[in-house]
Amino acid sequence: MTLTQLRYLVAIADSGLNITVAAERVHATQPGMSKQLKQLEDELGFLLFSRKGRSLDGITSGGMQVLVHARRLLAEAANIRAYAANQRSDANGRLVLATTHTQARFVLPQAVARLKRAYPQVSVHLMPTSDSEVLNMLASGEADFALISTAGHKPDGGIAVPLFRWQRKVLVPRDHALASIGAPTLAQLAAYPLVSYESSIRPDSSLRRAFAAEGLEPQLAMTARDADLIKTYVRAGLGVGLLAEMALTPEDAVDLVALMAPPSIPECIAWAVLPRERVLRDYATELLHAVAPQLDRRDVRRVLEGNVEASWPTPPSWTELSETIATYVI
Repeated sequence: MTLTQLRYLVAIADSGLNITVAAERVHATQPGMSKQLKQLEDELGFLLFSRKGRSLDGITSGGMQVLVHARRLLAEAANIRAYAANQRSDANGRLVLATTHTQARFVLPQAVARLKRAYPQVSVHLMPTSDSEVLNMLASGEADFALISTAGHKPDGGIAVPLFRWQRKVLVPRDHALASIGAPTLAQLAAYPLVSYESSIRPDSSLRRAFAAEGLEPQLAMTARDADLIKTYVRAGLGVGLLAEMALTPEDAVDLVALMAPPSIPECIAWAVLPRERVLRDYATELLHAVAPQLDRRDVRRVLEGNVEASWPTPPSWTELSETIATYVI
């Protein structure tokens, strides 16, 4: 039994039992993967997968048990490699971050630039996706850690580290009826079609809950994952925009007006979600510190190692954080 065989086993299970897709994921050949799988089954003395003709049809009960242990062994092997690389001060590597489009577009560029200056040989891969998919990518091992926002509650799926707090803004064209109002009420917003993030569709979204608390129903005319698309729709006259304050740029002020959102729409917190029982490379904690300078790298490592209970500093507001980040030399 080898780690390669276990890695192939996990890849097949995570690829919907499609050996062709699994082989592509782990940069192997389909015949080579099939041969290794047969050798593993021969050694164990039972089938890991049920077959229908030449195709894999399901995971056997024995296969499910082996899969659990295989994932654990592969994770520990990865931890040993990461620990050894940190001990060697190895500056090479690959960092994969699952996040939302807004964070990738408006929050991470300066932080990634700082990381690349410190670790020029590290390749960084941002994987922007929907809120609902970010934590799934972390759970499946596709990302080293995740960056996601919630309206106050701590996200599940790992060790949640608060990075900063942010508000939503109301965005309208300069000639809109709301443009002269400093902070529209929910009732005023309810009178107009709205353009917001796709997460607003969910019945349990903080936006819907805020409207429901006042007996109102938002008119969601358009939704999008990308804040730039929300701005485009607002400019096209499709509705009043509701988006993260980080997504606003000086150029937007040429033809758009950003207003305070009603106070009943809750503040959000941006979180880094770190996988439990996994050793992070030094460059990963460096990126965390670049996004949130109030975090102590040593504290992050101690919490990940299980040596101390998490006691994170109060996250600053986006305004406070952006002022701090602006002092860095880019």
